[in-house]
Amino acid sequence: MNRILLISFGAALGANARYWIGVWAAKHFGVAFPYGTFFVNVTGSLALGFLVSLTSERIPITPEVRLLLAVGFLGAYTTFSSFAVESLILAQNSGNWHALLNIFANNTAGLACALAGVWLARLVA
Repeated sequence: MNRILLISFGAALGANARYWIGVWAAKHFGVAFPYGTFFVNVTGSLALGFLVSLTSERIPITPEVRLLLAVGFLGAYTTFSSFAVESLILAQNSGNWHALLNIFANNTAGLACALAGVWLARLVA
């Protein structure tokens, strides 16, 4: 139960950070391009890459702190960071082919499913 609370607390903070950054970006840069999402994805990828590398190579942290920061906060802040770091890990451990396959599969399936969701919603409405 303690782990669920840690993840939930981190997620609440991450989701709110994502929201407020989106509001800030729209106010300062407009809405013609999804600047908020772009900024969140880039900074989340930087933060998760830094956290994973630092805590696995130099400064060990407890599993609970990892859950709070990586799964909770950054997971709610952006899942793109997980995708980016997992793709890098695949490239390092399994070769570029696996990383490229992951990138292609996630983007293709994600866009196809978004299109399918739009199509399904139009059928229902």
